[in-house]
Amino acid sequence: MDPATGWCEGCYRTLAEIGGWSRFSEAERDRVIASLGARRRAVRNAPPRPETAE
Repeated sequence: MDPATGWCEGCYRTLAEIGGWSRFSEAERDRVIASLGARRRAVRNAPPRPETAE
């Protein structure tokens, strides 16, 4: 999960979307799926974040 966006770095869904997926209606799933392209583009177009020391 990306801490800055709250989205999975692989599928771009939130934890709530992932956890609720099996209970979502078809319309809710369609809404999430429709948002994924914009989320992916937002991540790809974001300026690089500075790395933090751990």
